Amino acid sequence: MRKICVVTGSRADYGLLYPLLKEIKADNELVLQIAVTGMHLSQEYGLTYQEIVSDGFIIDEKIDMLLASDTQAGITKSMGMGLIGFADAYQRLKPDIVVVLGDRYEIMIAVQAAMMANIPIAHLHGGESTEGMVDEAIRHSISKMAHLHFASTEKYRKRIIQLGENPAKVFNVGAIGLDNIRDLDLLSKEEFEQSIGFKLWAVTFLVTYHPLTLAHRSSEELTNELLAALDQFPQAGIIFTKPNSDTDGRIISRMIDDYVKKNAERSVSFESLGKLRYLSALQHVDVVIGNSSSGIIEVPMFKKPTVDIGIRQQGRIKGTTVIQTGETREPIIQAINQAMDKTFLQSLVEGSSSLYGNGGTAVKIKEQLKRTDLTGILSKRFYDIADSTD
Repeated sequence: MRKICVVTGSRADYGLLYPLLKEIKADNELVLQIAVTGMHLSQEYGLTYQEIVSDGFIIDEKIDMLLASDTQAGITKSMGMGLIGFADAYQRLKPDIVVVLGDRYEIMIAVQAAMMANIPIAHLHGGESTEGMVDEAIRHSISKMAHLHFASTEKYRKRIIQLGENPAKVFNVGAIGLDNIRDLDLLSKEEFEQSIGFKLWAVTFLVTYHPLTLAHRSSEELTNELLAALDQFPQAGIIFTKPNSDTDGRIISRMIDDYVKKNAERSVSFESLGKLRYLSALQHVDVVIGNSSSGIIEVPMFKKPTVDIGIRQQGRIKGTTVIQTGETREPIIQAINQAMDKTFLQSLVEGSSSLYGNGGTAVKIKEQLKRTDLTGILSKRFYDIADSTD
């Protein structure tokens, strides 16, 4: 039976990978292996590996790599620890395929270790572009090390091919996160409020703001601008989800904590909501604010507005629900006002749609993982589009 090792390093990629994990686990011709690393194993980030266990999955390997520092040097050292850990994990697991999603540094070292161990790699969400992040380079590097590619749009599929990957191994399957929206039984408003211990206001914002690793201004400055903009909407309740473990993530977390202390009556923060509560939040809040990819990929399915701040997601395909804005308070204020405009909201109800498919992605990926002939797959020839009509 083919052993499929799925690597997850954060609440974000686990939430997206969940429907694929279920599909692999349920297939009696496949063996699911789960390797957990990064923020999942950190008390500071909520020990989110526990959600994986509570969902009924067995964690086969835990690769602890996060050091106390979120400086550039600290993260680089964490990557070194992780590389050693994955080398040992793969030696024990001996998977037939390693599956990864996205573009974070812990995923890159998981892929590097698999490449050196001669294990075929399947990559989800390649070909995308985030010009404000070092993730841009990581994502394309993973694509060059991977052997099977599962893109979320046709444009991204073509970009992977442009990188020299064989078109026969590159599939447009849509965004896997949309499977959860279609398949999960989301919480009612009352259930959601009870689960987070916070009453939704007549207007409620969901705010997720991550560090910009290629920013020209400090994370402290940029976060100050966002919080100052939020101050201009005292009529709104605010649910914050904390940033990831990128450089300066702790600075943003501290500033959010301070803001919530000063505005305890109308705001609350979480290290992680988990997939069910997060998607339920998208269903019940009024505006999503920040710089997370979920505001571009998942939120449009709920026909809710996203205020996308700065350049972190610059380069991604964005629909009509997304309002792109600058990093200073005045543009952010203007964008939030637009997001609450009745005419704009009505246009979303009547005309917005997902640009990333409509679900059913996990089954498509699982079937390819199951049926692909792995004979000779490690030997890759650069596919030159200049010599092809594809």
